[in-house]
Amino acid sequence: MTQTPTVETVRAAASHRSPAGAKALRVLMITSEWPDAGSARPTHFIRRQAEFLTAAGVSLDVFAFRGGKNPLNYLAAWGRIWPRLDTDKYDLVHAQFGQSGLLALPRRLPLVVTFRCCDLLGIIDGEDGHVTARGRVLQSASRFVARRADAVIVVSEHMRPLVNTRAPVHVIPSGLDLNLFRPTPQDEARRRLGLDPAARLVLFVGDPADPRKRHDLARQAVELLNERLPAQLLVAWGVSHYQIPLYMSAANALVMTSIQEGSPNVVKEALACNLPVVSVTVGDVPERLKNVDGTVVCRDDRPQTIAAGLEQVLRRGDRVDGRTAAQALDEHVLTRNVIDIYRSVLEQRGRG
Repeated sequence: MTQTPTVETVRAAASHRSPAGAKALRVLMITSEWPDAGSARPTHFIRRQAEFLTAAGVSLDVFAFRGGKNPLNYLAAWGRIWPRLDTDKYDLVHAQFGQSGLLALPRRLPLVVTFRCCDLLGIIDGEDGHVTARGRVLQSASRFVARRADAVIVVSEHMRPLVNTRAPVHVIPSGLDLNLFRPTPQDEARRRLGLDPAARLVLFVGDPADPRKRHDLARQAVELLNERLPAQLLVAWGVSHYQIPLYMSAANALVMTSIQEGSPNVVKEALACNLPVVSVTVGDVPERLKNVDGTVVCRDDRPQTIAAGLEQVLRRGDRVDGRTAAQALDEHVLTRNVIDIYRSVLEQRGRG
């Protein structure tokens, strides 16, 4: 069912305080994904960024809608939001995902667009990475929006070449709430989740039915691993976002088998919980893991290679110091970078 478009004024999370001082920027965020607090939807990074922007002093409204891959839904949402794009009400628009930026055109306000994954990389069908016809349309629409934006944000360096625009292109990954994603003693986490205290647990976070995540590849790798070392594949899907740190503290390793990612949040969240990661080469994972001892980036995506990486990590048996690497991904830091982009856009447009 398609979500009715709504405008929501975001409130800062209770653990943060807005600073006094400079005049608040007035921003309208347009997004085709908006999870309820604590829900199982995998797009909590959108809500988290909105809450941290508000906590940093931005006056932020969110226009949330569900496109449902239906142009009529986008047209209806455009009809609701476009009259609101008033210079007396907002300083600029921040679109989350390229397709969301269509609702801000023709442009009446300065436009910042964040591209996160499928909007530039395309929607794939099957584990071979084939881009669907809808995926190609999405790519074309996103590139159209990028050429009309005042600033573009991509979540990883490997996405930068996919953007052809005269606007400045910035790399800002999705950030982390390090107060939420932090280690819990493993025995306590397992007790709270009702998990076997003695088992070796390999964690898979994602929708097993999503071909992009390649759950079958993770399952095959763990089956091969069991020929040499007993372990269980633990799938965290359909659980509250706030429970994911417990799963990461309870597990012995995270396995990442996706064929396509921008900057996978689950890997960064695992690092914040000091959970060892075994991953195929995808998105910005090699960059995130390169200085973290006890993690493995597989040289290929064969199940035998992933199983060998898991065996290496599980026989080592220790947690990793991923939290040190995760400090650079603190949402407080990245929020300031986003606000700097807002201000630079307004200065260029003479509205600073």
